[in-house]
Amino acid sequence: MAHPLLTAPIGPSLLKLAGPTTLVMVAQTAVSIAETYFIGQLGTDALAGFALVFPLMMLMTMMAAGGMGGGTAAAMARALGAGRRDDAAALVTHALIVGAGFAALFTLGAWVFGESLYRLLGGRDGALAEAMLFSNVLFAGAVASWANFILSALLRGAGDAATPGRYMLLSSLAQVPLSGLLILGVGGWHGFGIAGAALSWIATSAVSALLQARALWGGKLGFVPTLSARLERRLFWDILRVGLIASLSALTANLTAMLVTGFVGRFGVAALAGYGIGVRLEFMLVPLAFGVGSALTTLVGVAAGANDWQRAVRAAWIGGVAAGGTIGVLGWIVAVLPAEWARLFSRDPEVIAAAVHYITRVAPFFCLFGLGLTLSFASQGAGRMAAPMIAGLARMAVATVGAWVAVDVLGWGLPGVFVAVAAGMIVFGTCIAGPLAVRPWRARKA
Repeated sequence: MAHPLLTAPIGPSLLKLAGPTTLVMVAQTAVSIAETYFIGQLGTDALAGFALVFPLMMLMTMMAAGGMGGGTAAAMARALGAGRRDDAAALVTHALIVGAGFAALFTLGAWVFGESLYRLLGGRDGALAEAMLFSNVLFAGAVASWANFILSALLRGAGDAATPGRYMLLSSLAQVPLSGLLILGVGGWHGFGIAGAALSWIATSAVSALLQARALWGGKLGFVPTLSARLERRLFWDILRVGLIASLSALTANLTAMLVTGFVGRFGVAALAGYGIGVRLEFMLVPLAFGVGSALTTLVGVAAGANDWQRAVRAAWIGGVAAGGTIGVLGWIVAVLPAEWARLFSRDPEVIAAAVHYITRVAPFFCLFGLGLTLSFASQGAGRMAAPMIAGLARMAVATVGAWVAVDVLGWGLPGVFVAVAAGMIVFGTCIAGPLAVRPWRARKA
């Protein structure tokens, strides 16, 4: 019998799948705003320390949710679209093993190389101390975050976005007051400082993961998986062939952010703090692209599994244009009122000025970034990852080499760094959308 997502109208199906995930991502955006506010109450060193760790934290999140998580969801969707139910059941064990392995890599990597990395990014004195405190606690609980996102990906790949959406929404709503309590304390207790943000994230991720595991083994996939499934190389590869390239794209995106952070760090702690506020806005809009994109991973994956490439391409464009347009409008709204946005998080004039430089030059091009990011999730479902990989590398080259030219050759200073970041976004969106427009996906020749 054909999968229901092969015959249902694309628009309503996209809304049904994207709605819960997007709602969760909006809630997590609110969490990001609240946590930035709480950390801002600790002072400029804490804001700068958070900015130093943020690229590595987002790398892990993007790899867990959109990299290996995307590979997991795509593998599950293709298996069910092709009617391979036994493979779908066995993918649960394979995905959890992959997630546990990557969680261990992030924990060890952050503990061993974290301080050297943050120093390279410009961390010094108090800012570096805050960064290390936040980083060490956060990555100690990496396994909770990976379990949360992998279990969510398995459910989404099977077409159930509501269940992970419900549990992740509840955990996000709980995270705001918990973060405020753990960061700032209450009464005579002064809290854990910046480490409180990490503890809050670990605790809420662990609870969400446990609830999703209970739902998954309660039959929400349409079957009850077993952890005793025989391990097969082809099933690992079904996840990794998409997940590794998607993770490489996430790596290049966050390496770009790290390298740009290094350029910004040359202009002082206030510049770092202001950049942290500005780039936080960028990553706050990523969840909207993720919400729509994760729905496209499932829709496109099911269509690809059934060899219906015309439907896969049509779904990709509908979702990509919708997400890119919405993100573009939000970017322009903030670009018109940049100082007002920055003052939500800091009263330091130098910090506000740096944030305004970033927002006015980069936010107008969020539309192309959103379009490219959404289509990259659709590419995961299709198993066609060449364009997203090339786009990520091109963006990194343009942003980082452009920043060097702007600062060291042209003498444009901090604003020049952000001009290069904007140019990288333009290249990113164009390199993903262009090939799909010129040569739509089609069945590979045998």
